[in-house]
Amino acid sequence: MKLYELIKGVAETSLPDMEISGITSDTRAEVKAGGMFVCIKGKTFDGHDAAQQMLDKGCAVVVCERDLGLERQIVVSDTRAAFPMLCAAWFGHPERELELIGVTGTNGKTTITTVIKKVLSGFGCKVGLIGTCQNEIGEEIIPTARTTPEPYDLFELFRRMADAGCKYTVMEVSSQGLEQKRVQGCHFKVGVFTNLTQDHLDVHGTMENYYQAKKMLFDISDSAIINIDDEYGRRYAKEIPCPYKSYSVNGSADFMAQDVMLGTAGVKYVFDDGRVKKNVSFNMPGLFNVSNSLAVIACMEVLGYTPCQTIREFEKIQGVRGRAEIVPTGRDFTVICDYAHTPDALINVLSAIKEGAKGKVKCLFGCGGNRDRTKRAPMAAAAAEHADFLIVTSDNPRNEDPDEIINDVMEGLKGKDTPYVRITDRREAIHWAVKNAEKDDIIVLAGKGHEDYQILAGGVKIHFDEREVVAEALRELE
Repeated sequence: MKLYELIKGVAETSLPDMEISGITSDTRAEVKAGGMFVCIKGKTFDGHDAAQQMLDKGCAVVVCERDLGLERQIVVSDTRAAFPMLCAAWFGHPERELELIGVTGTNGKTTITTVIKKVLSGFGCKVGLIGTCQNEIGEEIIPTARTTPEPYDLFELFRRMADAGCKYTVMEVSSQGLEQKRVQGCHFKVGVFTNLTQDHLDVHGTMENYYQAKKMLFDISDSAIINIDDEYGRRYAKEIPCPYKSYSVNGSADFMAQDVMLGTAGVKYVFDDGRVKKNVSFNMPGLFNVSNSLAVIACMEVLGYTPCQTIREFEKIQGVRGRAEIVPTGRDFTVICDYAHTPDALINVLSAIKEGAKGKVKCLFGCGGNRDRTKRAPMAAAAAEHADFLIVTSDNPRNEDPDEIINDVMEGLKGKDTPYVRITDRREAIHWAVKNAEKDDIIVLAGKGHEDYQILAGGVKIHFDEREVVAEALRELE
């Protein structure tokens, strides 16, 4: 691609037009002669410091935020914002060939995006999905490393989706992805907000910063779907620049749920938008999934589908991996795997399961290392409040001592009378839970959800699928 075509609308230069062979912001990437390197300043490394090195490796030009005194440099005001726009141009602006649906919030993103994709697929549309669990192009599954990919990977994925004939791309849009401008240059047909609870404060510092990061989605959306049961949702309704529709399970909104009935296998309610009333059966438990299903109905209406059409289609869906997922046991107790890894998410899933439980609800959980320490004790307090028994264990310890993480967790159990055991090794903890299960118990494995790995010291990732561990434990009972 010619340089002037690549930088059109992004930057200006007096350099001669030239052929550009590739684009990167990663100093570790293999550099083709004639490539472009974009200097981005991160938390621990500034790409500007490697600009000359990248030219020496064969790059034809560097894009930077300040004059580096180099002959082949292009200076822009914000390289982090310029990079995704350059990536979009490099791949021929595939984002313009797709109708983008973005979902943001602390909890519910994966369920909502997955259900929207399944509903649209049921209507005969080919759909791309970008999210926490995996990326998908129609039925093709592509592993993912992060919720919102880095810009080059994101626009390459958009290109593949557009070339494969996808009409829509539904994606989870993370606060970090927004703050780091990974979706710069994208425009969403609709942006959905689920809720905002304590998470990622190690990154954002305060809830207000977290709120403002999520808010960026609505600066680049044609319309919004807002959960006004959430206090931050009510703020967004007053502050965002685009028109919005609201949804609520508790009060008056554009899309409402009435006469809600909760069960361990799913929820039933009466949908009401002031024009249509319709009975709904959604095969995922908990009041929060009533809310998630309303978000889907509202989003689909923006896309041109009636609530009745959407409801008929999503009633066929049996669930989402790692979201209140029932793990088969063939025994007289139940095991449920869920991604809940915040205090609010634990409250939601445990209260939903307890609502219809015949026996005890036993929660096995831990907290990730090198992540927000301030949520550890509140997670323990939430679990103690909504479960009958706790198994406190490890999650992804990363570079922290697992026992030190658990010590932080245990602070939240002070003054609580909920019985518990402490078992550091998560595999051993799951085996203990299965071995000691009683009739009608519901064992909730919280925190891992869809993940099939653990992250240990030094970033070492080992295979760890809780469904397999449960199967191991069940075999030992035979």
